[in-house]
Amino acid sequence: MSDREYVLGTGQDELARLALQNRLWSDVAVKAWRRAKLQMGQRALDVGCGPGYASLDIANIVSPSGVVVGVDESQAFVNDANAMARARGVEHFQARAGDVQRLTDHVGDDEPFDFAYARWVLCFVPDPEAVIAGIAAALRPGGRLAVHDYFNYEAMTMAPRRRSHDLAVAATSRAWRAAGGDPDVGQRLPAMFEAHGLRLDDVRVHARVARGGESMFAWPNTWWRTFAPKLVEKGELERADCDELMSDLEKIERGEGFLQCPPVYEFLATRR
Repeated sequence: MSDREYVLGTGQDELARLALQNRLWSDVAVKAWRRAKLQMGQRALDVGCGPGYASLDIANIVSPSGVVVGVDESQAFVNDANAMARARGVEHFQARAGDVQRLTDHVGDDEPFDFAYARWVLCFVPDPEAVIAGIAAALRPGGRLAVHDYFNYEAMTMAPRRRSHDLAVAATSRAWRAAGGDPDVGQRLPAMFEAHGLRLDDVRVHARVARGGESMFAWPNTWWRTFAPKLVEKGELERADCDELMSDLEKIERGEGFLQCPPVYEFLATRR
C-alpha cells in the first residue's frame, strides 16, 4: 500500500489527528506495555509505526540503553518520525520505510527483538497473518507482543441512535473491506498467533464513551470530519448524509447524548 493509497492520507491533517489519537490512548498503551514487561535496555519493534508517536513513547521506556525500530509503508510518515526523533535527540530510534506484510525484508538482519507493538495496523492490511508471521520471526523466544486493534467495529454508534451515523459506520466498513482491510480482524488473531508460535496470554477490551466537551469526543469527531468526506468521494456516502452527520456531531458536542466509540481489543502474546 503506497502513500497515495493510505486510507486517511499522510498530510498535516492526518498527522494532527494521529497525534491527538496517541495522546488519548496513551494510558491504555502504557499499561499494556507494562503488562508485557517492556523495560529499559530492551529491543522494541513498532509495526506500522506511522509518524512515530508511540515509537518515541516506547523509546522513553527502553531508554538510550535500548533500541526501537519502527516500520511503516509511508515514506512521508517515516521521514516525519525520524525528523521528530532527531529534533528530540532520540538516537536509539530509527524508522524504516517498508511493507509490514514483508517484515523480514526490513528487520530480518537485526538482532531478535524483546518486544513488538502493533496498533491499528492489522485491520488495514490485506494479509494480517503475514504481519503476525513476520513479528513472530523477529521476536526472540520469550519475546512479547502487544496488539491494539478492532473487533465488532460496527458497535460504534450514537445515543440516541442517529441515522447519519449508522450509515457512515456501514459505509466505512464497506470501504475498509473493499480496500482489503478487516475492521473485525481481532476475532482472527488468536488462531494466527497459535499458527506462528505465539502463546496468547491475555485478551481484554477497551470501550470508550465520548460526550461533548470531553477530550475523548475529539477522537471520533476528528475521525468523522476527516474520513466522512472521503467516503463521499468514494461514492460510499451521500453528500446529504455526510452533512447530516456533521450536524449530528455538533448535537453531541452540545451535550445531546453521547457517542459509543468502536471497541478496541488488546492482545498480549509470548513467542514460544
